[in-house]
Amino acid sequence: MLKSRKLFPTALLTLLVAAFSLPAPALANHTQATYFEATPLLLSSTTRAATIAQLQRLGVRALRVELSWHDVAPGSNSATKPAFDATDPNAYGWGAYDAIVTEAARLHWKVLLTVTSPAPRWATSNKKAPYVTRPDPKDFQEFMTAVGRHYGAGVTYSIWNEANHPAFLMPQWNSNGTPASPRIYRGLYQAGYTGLQAAISSPTVLFGETAPTGYSKVNVHREHSRALLHDVAPLAFLREALCLNSHYRKSGSCSLLPMSGYAHHAYTIAAGPHYVDPNRDDVAIGTLSRLSNALGKAAAAHAIPANLPIWLTEFGVQSKPNRFLGVSVAQQAEFDAIAEQIAWSNPRVVAFSQYLLRDDPVGGAPGASVHGGTVGFQTGLEYVNGKPKPLYASWPVPLTATKSHGGFSLWGYVRNATGPTTVTVLVRLKGSHSYRTLKTVTTNSLGYWTLGTSARGQFFRVRWTSPEGVRYEGPPIK
Repeated sequence: MLKSRKLFPTALLTLLVAAFSLPAPALANHTQATYFEATPLLLSSTTRAATIAQLQRLGVRALRVELSWHDVAPGSNSATKPAFDATDPNAYGWGAYDAIVTEAARLHWKVLLTVTSPAPRWATSNKKAPYVTRPDPKDFQEFMTAVGRHYGAGVTYSIWNEANHPAFLMPQWNSNGTPASPRIYRGLYQAGYTGLQAAISSPTVLFGETAPTGYSKVNVHREHSRALLHDVAPLAFLREALCLNSHYRKSGSCSLLPMSGYAHHAYTIAAGPHYVDPNRDDVAIGTLSRLSNALGKAAAAHAIPANLPIWLTEFGVQSKPNRFLGVSVAQQAEFDAIAEQIAWSNPRVVAFSQYLLRDDPVGGAPGASVHGGTVGFQTGLEYVNGKPKPLYASWPVPLTATKSHGGFSLWGYVRNATGPTTVTVLVRLKGSHSYRTLKTVTTNSLGYWTLGTSARGQFFRVRWTSPEGVRYEGPPIK
């Protein structure tokens, strides 16, 4: 995408002093829960308490946790399934997952539990690492009954992480070049949903959890076996999993799948949050309308419930030192806020999630995990050494600024707000080294606010002081 529009300085200082205001744009008519995923730090007993304290200061009230089937299952590295009642939660070693869910309950935080691969070795078709090949639906159904009995109706469930990516589910493609993973996933989802129903009468379950990019078709003749390692584009995956053809018409006798929402990971590239991928089956944050339209067509075909909400359950902006997808840390803070505003502006989106508090170590090139390597994500609020990035200061009080009607439209959010509160908006002119108060604005009951202004500052930032006296000040936004 193009970089964020550069804001031009005002020609008259009186505009700054008077802070002439334009009518504020209307707020979107829906709420948007914000989830945070910091599973590696939360799973460790040595970092859990400090991480929870950090998340509280940042304004977190909901967690996404990826629950690995392999981590908790008995005999998970054995080729032979042990003799045990797979529907009995007492047969599993829930370990640190229980500690996370218990702490979240104490804090009255919501929990989204994504149950995912790797599977136990004995539950896969080839019994080979990384244990993601054709997991057995019957085994998964029994496991999900145990999961539901253990964690109950107090959490939201999501079935499988990025099933359209070969690092999490194999095979992605059949030897003839047709997609394989969508129908495998459909079987796993149906089994998992049935398993949860045996434990919970009306479970809240998300479908999809799709990665943002992939291939709509592959050329096995040209690429041979390499073609089968490509990920499946999310909308191509959606259609095949729902038994729809390219025109979103039912193909076959598949019934409607029950679900509470569609989960997606709308990552974008270094071009920024408004980037439009030329593959129309890809869905990044800048092309959310593609997913909205696809879900509408799928509902019209009676493949899914009508008016299905979108959950953006994993998102982050890569920063340097990621040499493939990273932007500067200043741009990371700006792009992250823009992406959240895009999600907030879409009335179908009910959840947005930040992936990583602390960066991973720098790993291999994108796709390295398919070949047994590691991929480091630099989407965190902190560097790998724990030093904060600008995003750490901006995430609790995100701010965007865009040209609008002869002036600028500002949008912001105070995550720690528990009701209407006041925020100080600051502006800095070109050539100036200091900020001045533009206006004090009042948020709505959820903490969101907007402001239209004719004051053309070069940089804007916000300042908010909590009722406990903790001061939050975001970084400069161009």
